[in-house]
Amino acid sequence: MKKDIEIPEVKNVHVAAVKDTTPGQEESWNVFVVNNRNEMIDTVMVTSKGYMTDKFGHETKTSVMRHKLGAVPAKTAVKIEPITPEVFQLNNEYWVTFFAENKLFEKKFIFGSDTIVPELEEDVPVLNVKGVVVW
Repeated sequence: MKKDIEIPEVKNVHVAAVKDTTPGQEESWNVFVVNNRNEMIDTVMVTSKGYMTDKFGHETKTSVMRHKLGAVPAKTAVKIEPITPEVFQLNNEYWVTFFAENKLFEKKFIFGSDTIVPELEEDVPVLNVKGVVVW
């Protein structure tokens, strides 16, 4: 029965948007899955999409992208994709699925509209840089 299905809680896995600070380059950001657990997470898959509805009811959507990241060792981060400032006004959703502890884990991480901004940057676990983190 449905009540018998265990849905494990995702802890110590995050998604972070980090600004690329390479000198002489145009402003760019990259999105990472951060494994701040003490063990590896395996078969990591991420789907990403952007969407919003304006005050007139017009919908804007991006394509759904699927990313197979494989294994992410403990206390490391893996780049999911670059993200351009043109989509920052959208809700940017990252659905992360992985195996750990012989269980399937999944969690939806959403950067809300206009939340990928320098004012909201904080320390990103594992990467030791500033970025916008969805906990």
